[in-house]
Amino acid sequence: MKKENKSVIIWLLSGCLLLFIMVVVGGITRLTNSGLSMTDWHLVTDTFPPMTDEKWNAAFEEYKKFPEYQKINIHNDFTVEDYKFIYFWEWFHRFIGRIIGLVFVVPFVYFLIKKRLSSETIKKCIILLLMGGFQGFLGWFMVKSGLIDHPDVSHFRLSLHLTFAFITFAYTLWVALDLIYPDKKEAILPLRKWARITMVFLIIQIIYGGFVAGLNAGLIHNHWPMMSEGQFMHETVLIEQPTLLLNLTEGKSGVQFVHRTMAYVVVGLIVFLFFKSRKFALTAQHKMGTNVLVAFVFVQFLLGVFTLLLQVSLWLGLVHQIMAFFLLSAMVYTLHRFSK
Repeated sequence: MKKENKSVIIWLLSGCLLLFIMVVVGGITRLTNSGLSMTDWHLVTDTFPPMTDEKWNAAFEEYKKFPEYQKINIHNDFTVEDYKFIYFWEWFHRFIGRIIGLVFVVPFVYFLIKKRLSSETIKKCIILLLMGGFQGFLGWFMVKSGLIDHPDVSHFRLSLHLTFAFITFAYTLWVALDLIYPDKKEAILPLRKWARITMVFLIIQIIYGGFVAGLNAGLIHNHWPMMSEGQFMHETVLIEQPTLLLNLTEGKSGVQFVHRTMAYVVVGLIVFLFFKSRKFALTAQHKMGTNVLVAFVFVQFLLGVFTLLLQVSLWLGLVHQIMAFFLLSAMVYTLHRFSK
């Protein structure tokens, strides 16, 4: 690490931490069914929640105009106090988004003025800025889908929003690693190839994790290693929707089947990468990356199993999502070390 890059690296890693926190809070928002509590978006006036009973009542009355209240919560003796709880998590999620914007833009301008960024790093940071703006749009796009006719967001939009947050985090970490390890070394091409393949399957698994969350598909087939009735692939996987593609992307059983089966593929690829890497002369960084990667994937696999068996309890669902972040971090680090 070059001394002049230290403050830039701290800035980028701070962004990674905030993105991690935002996804965690987003997970809580989803698991507590809080995501549709704020029915409008104002960049400035929603910075803080309502401060008086009058404003809370006005916000609650506005919420009553939308499908989630009219079709679900109206039957649950839902009070303004209940509304305050779900409002908090959605507000907090958006508030962190604002903080991320400030934490990125203000130091970025400062580093530009002070000429602390190379032309290559500036290009990467502009990409990050665009990714952050697009992520905000995806959040609005997702919420909008649950405010029209159905009291739930599109699982496609939820997964897109979640996955793009993971990708933004991964790219931010990659840019930071470029500065932490500025000296270029020859890539280990066979390991880089398999690490890239593993990364692709890990991203697909994250996408399907979003599908499972969006469809509440973790609340069925709460058995392992088989699905319901002792079947590896339950018959409902193929009959919920009219076509195979729709069954595997919109059917609850089909989406869960892909997610639970893909877990074996991800574990297998990471274990394969671990043993294949031992045939090469590895640095301490390479060994640390692969060792942590194997440890994390087995922890994540077990968390997935228990999350399913316990029908997605709040804390387990959240820990499972957090561990996905750690696993992705280890994957990014390992791929970076095999690449540069």
